[in-house]
Amino acid sequence: MTSLNLAGDLVDLAQALVDTPSESGDEAALADAVECALRACAHLTVDRIGNSVVARTNADRGERVIIGGHLDTVPSAGNLPSRLDGELLHGLGACDMKGGVAVALRLAATLTAPVRDVTYVFYECEEVSSDRNGLNQIAAARPDLLQADLAILMEPSDAGVEAGCQGILNAEITVRGERAHTARSWMGINAAHRAAAVLQRLDDHTTERVAIDGLEYREGLNSVALRAGISENIVPDTCVITVNLRFAPNRSAEEAEAYLRGLFPEYEVEVTEVVQGALPSLGQGPVASLVEFLGVVPRPKLGWTDVARFAALGTPALNYGPGDPTLAHTTGEYVPVWQMRECEAQLSAWLHG
Repeated sequence: MTSLNLAGDLVDLAQALVDTPSESGDEAALADAVECALRACAHLTVDRIGNSVVARTNADRGERVIIGGHLDTVPSAGNLPSRLDGELLHGLGACDMKGGVAVALRLAATLTAPVRDVTYVFYECEEVSSDRNGLNQIAAARPDLLQADLAILMEPSDAGVEAGCQGILNAEITVRGERAHTARSWMGINAAHRAAAVLQRLDDHTTERVAIDGLEYREGLNSVALRAGISENIVPDTCVITVNLRFAPNRSAEEAEAYLRGLFPEYEVEVTEVVQGALPSLGQGPVASLVEFLGVVPRPKLGWTDVARFAALGTPALNYGPGDPTLAHTTGEYVPVWQMRECEAQLSAWLHG
């Protein structure tokens, strides 16, 4: 089994995490190593749910903070093992988000008496469908483990604060025609050709820019897939266009669906998935306190993260972790060493009080 030295150097720990493969659904080996290392910390209570590990301090401090990170990565792209190039740690998951997990593990081991109680959550299957997400499994089995006054997701944010997150809506727009033999195509109506009107409407559409708590969330509406036809000699009678809407967190899921349907009132629209975003909550006490301490200017999270899951539980949350989020899931992803050390130092100081 992989051995993790939580008392050693932060970079060595991050390399050990990267070098332990943990693609979504295959996190057991890394979860075993994390659980074993945390159980050696006398000041922590440790629980294991599936391949997720939760460790807590229990000193009745009156305020509880969650520091969380997912253990899984996207599939390998030939970017293992890790490689340290000066101040950059390269490798699968280095940016998203084993650099952040390394910081959280170091904090869990070294902060034996924080001024706030802390729950450290290391969970599985964040990079795949929502029903497999480790946070959902924890919430179903032990909802008490996710109760807190603030949640910090150590998603890559360039060691700055990215607040809130966008919602996601996926839908299929169906265009109808009439089937015919391609040798007599004038006898049918080509649904794929008719779909051009939908695609043009998408291309002409100007998405919203929404200001919330001084942050600008830029929405996005795009066609991401198109399917039509069953044979090379048949004029297709249906064409289905898959669209993805990233909507600002001030919209509810219902409002986002109504918005999309209003853009295509004459077409069949089937919503296949909708996930609520999260408001930035910058005016709420715990969030404001941490942002002020960090001395950073918050940015909007243009994307979806598990801050939305905590928001749904009534817990304000933000993204704060090492790594450039635009490098996530890329072949050449890396995490700057200085950002890992910065995040550890700042959170350690805040939790020391």
